[in-house]
Amino acid sequence: MSIFRPRIGTGRAGWWILSALPLVAAPPVPSPGDAAAFRRTVAPFLARHCVGCHNEKLRSGEVDLAALRDAQRAFHEREVWEQALRKIRTGEMPPPGSPRPPEASVAAVTRWIEELMERQDRAVKPDPGRVTARRLNRTEYNNTVRDLLGVDLDPAADFPADDSGYGFDNIGDVLSLSPVLMEKYLTAAERIVRAAIDLPRKVQPTMERYQSPRTRRTKDTVGGRMLVYSPRGAAQVRHRFAFDGEYEMRIQVGDRRKDGSPPIRYVLTLNGKPVAEHDVEPGDYKNRIFDYRFTVTRGEHTVGGFFPPEALALAEQARAPLTPEQKPPEDRRMVYTDFLEVRGPFRVDEPASRRRLLVCGLTPAEQNRACAQRILGPLARRAFRRPLRPGELDRLLGIYALAREEGEPFDQAIGYAVQAVLVSPHFLFRIEQDPDPGQPDAIRLLHDHELATRLSYFLWSAPPDAALDRAADRGELRDLAELERQALRMLRDPKAQALVENFAGQWLHLRNLESVKPDPERFPDFDEGLRVAMQRETELFFAHVAREDRPILDFLDAPYTFVNERLAEHYGIAGVAGDEFRRVDLDGVQRSGLLTHAGILTISSYPTRTSPVIRGKWILENILGAPPPPPPPDVPELKEEEVGNTGSLRQQMEKHRANPVCASCHARMDTIGFGLENYDAIGRWRTHDGNFPVEAGGVLGGKSFGTPAELKGLLRQDASEFARCLTEKMLTYALGRGVTRSDRATVQAIVKDLERNDYKFSTLVLGIVRSMPFRMRGGDGRKA
Repeated sequence: MSIFRPRIGTGRAGWWILSALPLVAAPPVPSPGDAAAFRRTVAPFLARHCVGCHNEKLRSGEVDLAALRDAQRAFHEREVWEQALRKIRTGEMPPPGSPRPPEASVAAVTRWIEELMERQDRAVKPDPGRVTARRLNRTEYNNTVRDLLGVDLDPAADFPADDSGYGFDNIGDVLSLSPVLMEKYLTAAERIVRAAIDLPRKVQPTMERYQSPRTRRTKDTVGGRMLVYSPRGAAQVRHRFAFDGEYEMRIQVGDRRKDGSPPIRYVLTLNGKPVAEHDVEPGDYKNRIFDYRFTVTRGEHTVGGFFPPEALALAEQARAPLTPEQKPPEDRRMVYTDFLEVRGPFRVDEPASRRRLLVCGLTPAEQNRACAQRILGPLARRAFRRPLRPGELDRLLGIYALAREEGEPFDQAIGYAVQAVLVSPHFLFRIEQDPDPGQPDAIRLLHDHELATRLSYFLWSAPPDAALDRAADRGELRDLAELERQALRMLRDPKAQALVENFAGQWLHLRNLESVKPDPERFPDFDEGLRVAMQRETELFFAHVAREDRPILDFLDAPYTFVNERLAEHYGIAGVAGDEFRRVDLDGVQRSGLLTHAGILTISSYPTRTSPVIRGKWILENILGAPPPPPPPDVPELKEEEVGNTGSLRQQMEKHRANPVCASCHARMDTIGFGLENYDAIGRWRTHDGNFPVEAGGVLGGKSFGTPAELKGLLRQDASEFARCLTEKMLTYALGRGVTRSDRATVQAIVKDLERNDYKFSTLVLGIVRSMPFRMRGGDGRKA
């Protein structure tokens, strides 16, 4: 079989070159009124505040604004004005230390630049862009196999990591297909088909142990095969079961109570539901082992156990004095979960996927070509995400027939044809074929099934379901009302959790939380339970905004969040007990919005301390859409041993910025990042940095702030900038390509719709779904 490779074309660098080319024969000529406004407002502003650095001699930032002496010349410098507007909005220009222009002058100049760019955008020929044939990334591959065959195996776990572009791992230009990956696809197809249709066989039971971190102060609590341990003694873990069948959960409970104490209950759970209860009798430092047999389907399930609150209260009453070897807080507990083991399978059942796939052929009388066609036709159609073309089903039936001629049983012959489906380029890639390659500049509406596929992978990272597929069959998705109805239905579906995990996880860099390792000596409270709670908070928060159609501005300063007892304890929020997450109201002073989530604050810190640089860069990239340039080489390091000892971090950073090489970038990032200095490297509120009081003030957009709440207030004042940033991020994710000049009008239209509709989350999603870049495709003559 030959390896299918998408034509990558000019690559990522090439796209930037192409996108910079003029898309119209000539820019609009300025009217007399435009020229007068330029001479009256813009030219004096440039002369007073800009050309001192940006002139022919100095050319700071490689920009010569002194050359823009008249409106005609100025109208041709689109890239210069875009850069100037971004720097004025973020307060980077004029640079710190220079006199600040009057607010009225800044507003007049920015308004002139915005109107100029809007006129230029209207003059640009509409172009929806063109997306390279996109290979399914690992998440999409797993989800597609799951929906197609009902097999939850995580088959992509052995694939090479997907490359990312523009911040996301679903970008067509970077999802290439290497020979190594093709080999992985062939192996995965065999494994998937074997798991889907093989009859039960004798399997040797195995055992896997998950140990509970007995204290949060040891390095063992970070990483490894650990239980997630809660403050109230609950312990649980996600375990992947290889077969449908019967397994055993074994839990050992430690008990330090003295004889004579009352027995307490311990509850075993499967997928969060109680399945068995046991009494733990008291005894000096004795362990109790409890077993439970259960039947599960293949895939991931949550197993664990917990002490009810009343049981813990009894244990606290029977507290024994601490021994010198004991360390708080877990070792102070009278009872605790020591370890959990998953054993089995002791019985393997017929997989549900077999009954799902083999809709016929279970008896010898049915095992014929007609039954094979009945199985393979619908399967291939769902796998290719479109109606089959002439000859495609015949080729699959040919594979089936050849296997039967070789003496293979019916189900195995079907399996060979299914393997062919799983390695087909029409399964592995999302291909949008051009019906008329001879028209390279043609723009066309996507076919209904192409549009259904774009929509489902945007919102679900998975193929279309039956309802969306039927709408595509009937040709209804070209009707905007029906397309929007389907999008809203899909947003309410549990599968929309994929938008949380894959879009929000990458936009917010939340995926990095899995690999951070705060110094256990400096932050002994950080453990696996806290890590999981941090991530769950932000995921539940994003899901709430999406599901309840809240304003996207809630991301900036919503006075609520979602916590369990472990995270509430970390935040200092009283009245939250148990492992279940629940919504809590916030005071808006210490906590509100994404910027104060412990997970965000942890991933934007170093293992040993906070980093105003990383936090400022995170805000610039993900909230304001104005990322700083990469740092120059050979930048001197901050002297870590002095932080918090000879001076606060702010004082040390001021020394660091005294180096002109450092100052050019840090002046922009640090003044924003210091606004979050009230939070330590794992997101706890603090008032002192070592021996020195925290100074959380800074500057954003030329405006000063003194607290995290004031920083968020400034971000919300310029809500359109955040709306533009989030729109560009989500549009990039939805299209699978970078946003280019031809998309500017689309972005601006969505931002204006958001402003008119209270910034509702659905307005953002529907604006993308109804946009020309999402519903249309350009010809091969111009790639976006």
